[in-house]
Amino acid sequence: MSNKKNENSGCGCANIPISLILLVLGGGYWWLNHQGGLSMISKLPQNLPIAIPQNLPITIPGLNSTTAEPQPSAPNEPPVTTAPSLPNSSIVKPNDKPASPTPITPQKPQTPQTPIVKPKNQPASPTPITAQKPQTPQKTQTPWEKKAIRGIYISRYNVTNNASEDKIRKQVRHYHSQGINTIIHGVWGNACPMYTSEVMQKTFGYKSCPNLFRDRWLTWLIDEAHKHGMEVHAYFEKGIKIDKNSPIFDLAIERKWVVPGVDRTYPGIEHYILDVEIPEVANFFRDILVEFVQKYPKIDAVQWDDYLGYHAELPGKVNRTNKLTTFSQEMISAMKQANPKVSFDLCHHNPYWAKKYFAADWPKWNVDRVFIQAYNDKNFTKEVDYAETYDGIAISDQQFHRLPEIIANNKIKAILVFPNGTNPEDVASKLKQLSVK
Repeated sequence: MSNKKNENSGCGCANIPISLILLVLGGGYWWLNHQGGLSMISKLPQNLPIAIPQNLPITIPGLNSTTAEPQPSAPNEPPVTTAPSLPNSSIVKPNDKPASPTPITPQKPQTPQTPIVKPKNQPASPTPITAQKPQTPQKTQTPWEKKAIRGIYISRYNVTNNASEDKIRKQVRHYHSQGINTIIHGVWGNACPMYTSEVMQKTFGYKSCPNLFRDRWLTWLIDEAHKHGMEVHAYFEKGIKIDKNSPIFDLAIERKWVVPGVDRTYPGIEHYILDVEIPEVANFFRDILVEFVQKYPKIDAVQWDDYLGYHAELPGKVNRTNKLTTFSQEMISAMKQANPKVSFDLCHHNPYWAKKYFAADWPKWNVDRVFIQAYNDKNFTKEVDYAETYDGIAISDQQFHRLPEIIANNKIKAILVFPNGTNPEDVASKLKQLSVK
């Protein structure tokens, strides 16, 4: 047998002592741990086959006791595979990750809307104008409704017998429903006021007519009428004339306040006329009128009639025209100073008849409105001519056969109706029936 040993082929690694191998591995581990080599290794591709000896105890005496062990990753945390970043993308460290955005759920396309942003400290936007349905055109006014004044006279006795507030207001509503827009209500007659008067108390010793009227009747009447857009005109019936039924008749005769003779203008009635040339008489009527418009400041107008005049057939044939003009001017002026809002109206004969037969030259009196009396049906056509020139016409309910032509006459601005002994409420109802035909 030969004594020569078999030579090993290969690199001869088997002949390296095991202690040297352990020293090299331990020093390499130490170097990698202190020089960041482990982090470099983690960046190496994970799919490269690296042969690591299994069950090889890597324990270096004295090394582990002086060097802190590296902190392991979170237990059971899977390795993170970092995908290649897109160009110019930012790298976010794991501990600095922002909150994940809410995933966008695909929605159906919607019609884009312009956002409305209200500026601060600005007034709220005006309510948008909503298209409205065309309104029904207003009803065309009838010829009767076009009249500026559609009035009815009511006697002062209508408020007697303790007329209640409810009754008075109900009457006003009735007239309104019948197309009346002006109530001409008596407040004076036969030198007797239908209200409490200090002037009467001071002059004659009594404060009102001896009638059973409510003290507030006129206040209720005005209030209810104004609620319905109506006017109230205070009617001074009989003006400066009295008869034997007047409560001041005996005093007037005693004081010689009346002119000589009897006024028989209207058959069956004997009137006596107070003489306004006497200063006490003139002052009395002036004070009465001033007191009234101050006591009832909301009254729309006062109206006097043809009883503000002297009949031409009085004895003596005295021309009292100028004296009556002066008296009327002064009385109206005083009233206007006391309450300039009140209209002074006159319902009288046409200017020719008024001056010739009643000494009433009223075009010189400075009145506000004049309504022509057309009670004389025989002279009706002529009266209409005057009514067209002035503010309107006055007829009685016995002349309703004239109503159609008056309503159709556009030149006549107002129509006043005087109930001749008939209930005014019934006259108003009949008037409506005739005016709509």
